[in-house]
Amino acid sequence: MNNRISRGQLLIISAPSGAGKTSLIRALIENDRRIEVSVSHTTRPQRPGELEGVNYFFVPPETFQTMQDDGAFFESAEVFGHGYGTSTAQLDARLAQGADVILEIDWQGAQQVRSILPDSAWIFILPPSVASLKTRLRGRGQDTDATIDLRMQAAQDEMSHCYEADYLVINDVFDTALIELQAIISALRLRTGRQQAAHTALLSDLLTSETAKL
Repeated sequence: MNNRISRGQLLIISAPSGAGKTSLIRALIENDRRIEVSVSHTTRPQRPGELEGVNYFFVPPETFQTMQDDGAFFESAEVFGHGYGTSTAQLDARLAQGADVILEIDWQGAQQVRSILPDSAWIFILPPSVASLKTRLRGRGQDTDATIDLRMQAAQDEMSHCYEADYLVINDVFDTALIELQAIISALRLRTGRQQAAHTALLSDLLTSETAKL
């Protein structure tokens, strides 16, 4: 029996800064080769340890604006004064090859994507408390107190949109949150439409009148 490669699932994952989204996504990818992260274009400066084409495609504001004007982005948004955008061509190519692609975007980008692809799955990751979120941000040792206060304000705004998502995961115990994310993805892969695309020949054989007579 030859199974077809079904089109991949688009997974939107949103979370306030400090909720542990990056670590959870990294663990998802390490445990499942069918999951990929879409690499976005951004105008923000490249940070130490980040790799071009792996973390982001780092482009100057002029290039980003040109791509935006040309309609090259599936979605785009401004976050903390920097542009972020997802290439339509890159995303479509990966989905067509059967990959389940994660978009790490905020609520603005998620709303844009849902208006275009309503069958995409939106997962929201929340911290167990406001205090733990602030502790995590301080623990990074990257931001001043003023910057942390701004990030906390932005987090409150981000979290206010959590009810728009399809799924909510509370990242209190990391391993539990990871299992919950894996369960969501497994369930999405078993939806009838995806199974039908992947097992066309089997379903046809099972449902023919000739088979029923055996």
